[in-house]
Amino acid sequence: MQKQIYFFLLLNIIGISLVAQTPADTIQKKAKPSDFNKFRFGGYGEVLFQHMNYGPDRYIDPAGAPSDNRASVSLPRVVFATDYKFRDDIILSSEIEFEYGGTGSAMEIEYGPGGEAREYESEVEKGGEVVLEQLHITKTFWEGKFGIRLGHMIVPVGITNAHHEPIFYFGTTRPEGEMALLPCTWHETGLALLGKISNFDYNFMVVNGLDPLGFSSDYWVGSGKQGVFEVTTMTSPAFAGRLEYSGVKGLRLGASGYIGNSAKNASKPQRMANVKGTVSIISGDAQYSNYGIVARANVIYGNLSDSKRISEINRTTSNKSPYARTSVAQNALTYSAEVGYDVFSLFNLKSKLYPFVRYEYYNTMEGVENTVTPDPRFKRDIFSFGLNYFILPNLVIKADYSIRRIDGGNLNNENTFGLSVGYTGWFVKK
Repeated sequence: MQKQIYFFLLLNIIGISLVAQTPADTIQKKAKPSDFNKFRFGGYGEVLFQHMNYGPDRYIDPAGAPSDNRASVSLPRVVFATDYKFRDDIILSSEIEFEYGGTGSAMEIEYGPGGEAREYESEVEKGGEVVLEQLHITKTFWEGKFGIRLGHMIVPVGITNAHHEPIFYFGTTRPEGEMALLPCTWHETGLALLGKISNFDYNFMVVNGLDPLGFSSDYWVGSGKQGVFEVTTMTSPAFAGRLEYSGVKGLRLGASGYIGNSAKNASKPQRMANVKGTVSIISGDAQYSNYGIVARANVIYGNLSDSKRISEINRTTSNKSPYARTSVAQNALTYSAEVGYDVFSLFNLKSKLYPFVRYEYYNTMEGVENTVTPDPRFKRDIFSFGLNYFILPNLVIKADYSIRRIDGGNLNNENTFGLSVGYTGWFVKK
């Protein structure tokens, strides 16, 4: 109950905060006839280096991850995007994402509580995957003020799903809380109504739902995104929406939500008899950018009905299943805030340098039903500070240092130094 009170207080704070407007293409802007004549090609991507002072297995020791000295370099994502106009009011859009170098054949080590600790799993991937992130057709009306979209598209729940390119967050990695609670980037197939009324942009959609057999302790419902199997089930559709206000210079306020019964979308629906598994998510965010200041805040709260029964079912799943066999919480929560200041604005330089600080809290087992035991290792908060150097408005070099506390500091801290390069843009327009 106390956390729910904090949640609603934070929503109220967000509603009156001044936090960061970015130049991201909104759904409506992307469909404007004036943006390009017939075709455009672009994308975004990032290269990431990290040094960690902790081991990869948080569950091997009762005190948490043991001390270590390790580093990694990766390509978290490279995305190629295209837009093609059949005519000014009918646009075909697509995005293909290559995560962590693409696909191949590899072995993966699974770390986790319960029966999955330190298991080896053979995966048909090479550190990542190739994903068709978007493929949809948009028909616009009234010079782009209203549109109907059909196909595979982004579900804009939370600030990162709505604005997920690397120039739109300060850290070298996407915010951990949203990555843990929700699919990110979240993309599903369905139908959307979108448009603009005065200073409000809206997007309401009906899409395929989640698979409750994939829900887990560490990723809540985020690991229930379909795509593991060839066919996506839509027996019980889900509904999502986002509303953004931008009537004040530099300010953008956003609210988003999602609701859907998941049980009938299970890859084995007979195992979910007499279960609804309703997933309800609400999110609020705010952004402000002016006078050299950029600040952002976000909160996401989620509820899952029948979480106790789903946990019992998932714990008895075959070990051949691609999903985890762990309990799932009834409630999950994350909130965060970050602020930076462009010191180069003091010298009227074209490039920008933002020292920043960031705080984030997230818990994928914030609230549980009786007989489901919350694991304190899933209660995390992170303090980060660093620099973002924008060589160009769409090209950034980042450095940060993050201190992750587990269970409020009762378990070993996990500290990370990161360096990254990120970009986004339309490269060709014709």
